[in-house]
Amino acid sequence: MIERVKGPSADRLKASVKEAIGKLTGDARVEAEGRRQKQAARPPKPAKPRTD
Repeated sequence: MIERVKGPSADRLKASVKEAIGKLTGDARVEAEGRRQKQAARPPKPAKPRTD
């Protein structure tokens, strides 16, 4: 059986939905949690090469 791994895009989508639900219901806690999760799901920025 093939095991699928959740990618960052799936986590980001889930966080976006949670943020939208928070906005619709007026629940600031859920909205903020969705924003935090969306930020955490974003891939890290590549490091710039050092120029000495």
